[in-house]
Amino acid sequence: MPIEEGFDFAAKLSKAASMDIPALLHKEKLRPDEFLALLSPAALPHLEAMAAKAHALTVQYFGKTIQLYSPLYLSSFCTNECVYCGFRASHKERRQILSLEEVESNARALASTGIRHLLLLTGEAPKRTPLGYLVDCVKVVRHHFSSVGIEIHPLDEAQYAILKEAGVDSLTIYQETYDREIYRKVHLKGPKSDYDYRLETPARGAQAGFRSVNIGALYGLADPLFDAYCAGLHAKSLQDGFPATEISLSLPRLNPAQVSVPPEYRLSDARFVQFILAYRLFLPRLGITLSTRETAAFRDNLIPLGVTRMSAGSITRIGGYDGKEGGSSQFDISDERSVAEMDAAIRARGYEPVYKDWQPL
Repeated sequence: MPIEEGFDFAAKLSKAASMDIPALLHKEKLRPDEFLALLSPAALPHLEAMAAKAHALTVQYFGKTIQLYSPLYLSSFCTNECVYCGFRASHKERRQILSLEEVESNARALASTGIRHLLLLTGEAPKRTPLGYLVDCVKVVRHHFSSVGIEIHPLDEAQYAILKEAGVDSLTIYQETYDREIYRKVHLKGPKSDYDYRLETPARGAQAGFRSVNIGALYGLADPLFDAYCAGLHAKSLQDGFPATEISLSLPRLNPAQVSVPPEYRLSDARFVQFILAYRLFLPRLGITLSTRETAAFRDNLIPLGVTRMSAGSITRIGGYDGKEGGSSQFDISDERSVAEMDAAIRARGYEPVYKDWQPL
C-alpha cells in the first residue's frame, strides 16, 4: 500500500503548501511531503523554474528522445461495470474478439508504419480472453515487434510469468483512482471492484520479471491532487522495491465533453503540466507516458517538459489497422496523427523519436 489507509490528506496538504517552493527546487532529493508541495496550488507561480529543472533532469536521464508505441485492442468483451468506460458490461453494443489471423494482419499492418513497441489491450473478461488465447496472440505479434506489452485484466504472478515466457516484457495497469470510496462508486461490479487486488497488481508483474511496469490514475474520477500524490508514492514504492524494473507513469484525463466530470475533479492544462514537472523532480528516473487522449498541440508542447513516451497512430477500437471496420472505441482520442506525422512533430521540437530500445534475448 503506497499510503496508509485513512490518513489525513488535508492536513498533509496544508503543511506542504506552506513550504518554501524555490528552496525545494535546489534539493537533489525530495521527500514525499516536498513532492506534495510541488503538486499543490502553492507551486503554480513557480512552473517556469520547475520546468527548467525538469527539462534538465529528463535530458540527463533520458536524452532528447521520445519513445513511440501503438496499442492494439484484441477484445471488447468485459464483465466490469465501470461508469466511465466504453466497454462497460451494460453497454448494448456488438462485442468483438480478434482471431489469430486478424491479430496477424493487424500486427503486420502496424509494423509497416515503423512501430516496434506494441501494447496489447483487452476488456476484462477472462473467460473470453483466457491465458491460452493471450499467449497465442503474443506469439503471433512478437515476430513483428521488439517489445510487447499488455494492458489486460489483473493476473497472478504465475500467470504473468507464463506471459513473460511467451514474449511479454511490459505491463500497464491503472488504479484509476486511489480514493477507496470513489473507487467503489465508479466500479459497480465485476472483478475490477476489488481495490486491493488491483493495487497489488503492478508489484506482481514486477515480481514475475517484466522489465517495465506502467501505472497511473484516470483524472476526472476523484480529486486530481490526491490521485497525483498517491500515484507518485505508488511509483516510488515500486522503484524502491524493484530497482531493476523500469517504472513508468501515465496521466490519462477524462474528456468532460464526452464524460460527465464534476468541476472539482477536472484537471486543467496548467495543473496537468505541473503534475508532470513534479513527478520528474520527485522521481528523476520515472518514465512518463502521454496518450492520444490529449490534443496534438498540447502533446507537442509537453515534449520538452518531462514526457518520455507517447502513443502514435492509435486506434482504440478492436483491430482497425488492417483496414477492417471495428466496433465502438473504449474512449475517443484527440490526437489522430499517424506515426509518420508524430515522427515529424517530435523532430521539429529537436527530439529524436525512438522506435526500438529493447531487444529480447
